[in-house]
Amino acid sequence: DSKKLSHEKRVQFAKRIEENALAYGVGIASPEEIDQINIRQASLLAMRRALENVVASGAEVDYLLIDARKLEDVEVPQENIIRGDSTSLSIAAASILAKVHRDEIMFEAAKSFPGYGFEKHKGYGTKQHQEALEQLGVTPIHRKSFAPIRMRLEAE
Repeated sequence: DSKKLSHEKRVQFAKRIEENALAYGVGIASPEEIDQINIRQASLLAMRRALENVVASGAEVDYLLIDARKLEDVEVPQENIIRGDSTSLSIAAASILAKVHRDEIMFEAAKSFPGYGFEKHKGYGTKQHQEALEQLGVTPIHRKSFAPIRMRLEAE
């Protein structure tokens, strides 16, 4: 389960996965897209983009294992597995790659927006993050539809 691994362990596993996988792809959805279509739809969009990246690499995709979700309008056979990252090695590997990619985005965000602690909390609503929002305000990378951010913006 990637959530139980330290960042350093995830990075080590990610390197091994990248070196040994037949193919892999990462997809992202922007904060603006999340605000427009909601977090669930944005995660499905990111999955589609990851799939498109795998296909664009020339790899043949014959089956999808997805953690608790289903990709609509995809012709590839698929299986959604509840708690898939703790029961499927393929889903666990995908989860590790996704979290390492997310962490890299957060490390870059920390450089662009010092004082928020993105490098530590990775965007989660920790006490440190809430305090930084109180002191420094909302950044362009915050999801404006997320209730605490939306309420903060409405109060301004």
